[in-house]
Amino acid sequence: MNQLSGALISKVNKLAIDQPIAIYGHVSRYDGQMVECNGFPANIGALCQVETDGAESAVAEVIGFHHGNNLLSLHDFGARIRVGARVTLFDDGAAIPVGDGLLGRVTDALGNPLDEGGVIDLDDRWPLLGKALNPLARRPVDEPLDVGVRVINSMLTVGIGQRIGIIAGSGVGKSVLLGMMSRYTTADIVVVGMIGERGREVGAFVNTILAGNARNRTAVVAVPADRSPLLRIRGAERATAVAEYYRDKGKNVLLIMDSLTRVAHARREIGLALGEQPTSKGYPPSVVSMIPRLIERTGTGAKGQGAITAIYTVLADGDDANDPVVDTARAILDGHILLSRDQTQMGVYPAVDVPSSVSRVMNDIVGADHQQASRKFRRLVSLYVENRDLLLMGGYSPGQDAELDLAVSLWPALMNYIQQQENEKADFDSSRKDLLKLMDS
Repeated sequence: MNQLSGALISKVNKLAIDQPIAIYGHVSRYDGQMVECNGFPANIGALCQVETDGAESAVAEVIGFHHGNNLLSLHDFGARIRVGARVTLFDDGAAIPVGDGLLGRVTDALGNPLDEGGVIDLDDRWPLLGKALNPLARRPVDEPLDVGVRVINSMLTVGIGQRIGIIAGSGVGKSVLLGMMSRYTTADIVVVGMIGERGREVGAFVNTILAGNARNRTAVVAVPADRSPLLRIRGAERATAVAEYYRDKGKNVLLIMDSLTRVAHARREIGLALGEQPTSKGYPPSVVSMIPRLIERTGTGAKGQGAITAIYTVLADGDDANDPVVDTARAILDGHILLSRDQTQMGVYPAVDVPSSVSRVMNDIVGADHQQASRKFRRLVSLYVENRDLLLMGGYSPGQDAELDLAVSLWPALMNYIQQQENEKADFDSSRKDLLKLMDS
């Protein structure tokens, strides 16, 4: 009898391996984007295949539950789905494959390669939503990171493990500035998340940052603007997870997210579809809670780990620096770089508005002489800008204010210091020395 039971158990186990149990339901409602099916065990974020009238199944993601049914949102628009179509769970969505095979490659939100490099071989896995870190175990931000841009290295020094935002309207040079930092930084690994940007811009940016030696240390996750909001959110989570994986291996990682605003817009679409009430300027509460959660996954690690220096672009719609996303991001980040449209119109690139920008960790990671020169530079720029109209009208006579006279005499040198060509690299030491020399003149 025991031999018979053992043989039966062995046969059942073999069947379980050869024919895994399928978990599925059937569509009861579909409105072109949202799918509702009878309930089966699945977590939020789980991925399912939905039968269609076409040759291929559609991919949908579980986003909620309603009266015992599962609510899913399609990753692709316009799928031909009928009531009663089978919905099959194929991935719980909790972890993603990671590894060095991602370096030099461009993938989408699901990890599929977008370039022509073929299948990516990855051996490790990492939670898509990351691993929680004890805030008291994090190392302090105490070293500067060279980003290769003169005005940032000297006036807005970025620390290893700092989170900083680039705030600007459209068309003021955000992408060019990001491309310069990704190519010229001294970080070990660069992870770029191109989320919700134009397809043409994604292609041009990828070709720029993956050129030359930077390719072997750079991983790109690209989700253009025409993809579903769920894919845009998943793309941001995936890029952050890849950065966390390398931080856990002791690497110094630069994470560039372009843009945080597009991720917030995607979360707004999902929240409104689930019935959340819009609060500030149409953003539901889930947007406000998502931004800090995403940002707090970056930063320094515990002892023995590396650090993620994160740079997020934040789009100020209509150049409104008090937009809810801008305001929320600015409150949680360790500093912000404001790009000025006025400087763009004057042909000053990068168009960094020095007086309006701040790095909250700069005073902790640079010397006293550097701090003093930076404050003097800011004061001279601010003083000139405040009195520009008066100077142009001839309402000021030299000799009345020594500091304003100095600002006027140094103005061409100040603007020349800020400007930098896209193909020009300015390392941290030379940026600092040039600033000290200029302020001593």
